[in-house]
Amino acid sequence: MNTILVTGGAGFIGSHFIDFLLKADSENYVINIDKLTYAGNLENLSFANSYKNYHFFKGDIVNRDLINYIFENYSPNIIINFAAESHVDRSINNPNDFIRTNVTGTANLLACAKDYWSKSNYDDKLFFQISTDEVYGSLPLDRPEQKFTEDSLIAPHNPYSASKAGADLLVQSYFNTYGLPTLISRCSNNFGTRQYPEKLVPLVITKAKQNMSVPVYGDGLNVRDWIYVEEHCRGVYKMMMSGKRGEVFNIGANNEISNIDLVKMILDIMGKPHSLINFVTDRLGHDRRYAIDASKAKAELGFVAENNFYRDLETTVKWYLE
Repeated sequence: MNTILVTGGAGFIGSHFIDFLLKADSENYVINIDKLTYAGNLENLSFANSYKNYHFFKGDIVNRDLINYIFENYSPNIIINFAAESHVDRSINNPNDFIRTNVTGTANLLACAKDYWSKSNYDDKLFFQISTDEVYGSLPLDRPEQKFTEDSLIAPHNPYSASKAGADLLVQSYFNTYGLPTLISRCSNNFGTRQYPEKLVPLVITKAKQNMSVPVYGDGLNVRDWIYVEEHCRGVYKMMMSGKRGEVFNIGANNEISNIDLVKMILDIMGKPHSLINFVTDRLGHDRRYAIDASKAKAELGFVAENNFYRDLETTVKWYLE
């Protein structure tokens, strides 16, 4: 039996992963810690109330006393760190908030894990950092054959991605220096239910539902590589179970699409006119293209996203409308 500490489990991806965990193995004991900021919502976890092997703590991963308490009383042997400030626009306006949670919070979790786990051995232990493809920076639009691999240069372009890159480097340093068993996943853009509506997909849906103008940055040609959130969670579970410790794995589904084409697709699903689209001043430091090469996950983990992008997008739109 594993005792798994999931941080940020009341958020978008974290809540889906807890759902996946509880359904996948009834022997796991799942502890969730979430600060419940604007993007965390306990309604995302209403399904968990019927599980006896689940416990929730409201708290901040920067709070060393709370993390110590959880280790002393629950002895987690796996940490999966979803907790993060993740909205690029907010990071541009308030970078220190991102450094605090994404860097200092991760450093705190690492230090606690090392202190407690080193008292015995690392055989069944794992520190799993949930990162992002944004740490790699940007790819050119005119080189479609180029994709991010795990060996791509870390070259973040905004405070959010820089804070996530800093956290990744800390995690790798704990593996290299102390032998702490770690994994890092870097995933492409997620979409699905329960996502806070500041992100592109739910923003378009909620604006269009009210027949309000839908803002699109710049020329709308920025390209993102999309994956359905449930597929991301399946990939994380595969990594948790069989990923070689100390490694980095990219997770993606090969769904590259420009922002403007994605917006039009959502409007078409909703039966809304493209005239709702409103091009606005581009974001500062806006990365042009992301694209994930997930061949390592396929080769070493046997993970391939079960891809039906349009169907999953329709499911997502329907959920928000309801």
